[in-house]
Amino acid sequence: MNKLLGALSLCRKAGKLTMGFDPVAESIAGRKAVLVLFASDLSAGSAGRMTRICNAAALEPAALPLTQQQLLEITPKRTGIFAVTDTGLAKLVQSCLPPASAIGADDDESN
Repeated sequence: MNKLLGALSLCRKAGKLTMGFDPVAESIAGRKAVLVLFASDLSAGSAGRMTRICNAAALEPAALPLTQQQLLEITPKRTGIFAVTDTGLAKLVQSCLPPASAIGADDDESN
């Protein structure tokens, strides 16, 4: 998790991390978002609304294994939705995520 927090911190310091529902939605609409991330304790309503926005833009949000409280280490306020706006940094963050962190990744293998 320290690697993940470090990668997210690097994105923020580089000015490539968008935080909050409305700024992330604007980033998606402006085709700047490369990777959308949800905190593990994001409300179902917010997650559902943002997932619909992502789906309309052909983006698949990913789940962070971190709560909004844990993310306060790198954010100025409690935030549960993030977008990385740089391809290289997005790949770095993705490499730090646990497998199957895509939102809605169900256990279809058991069927």
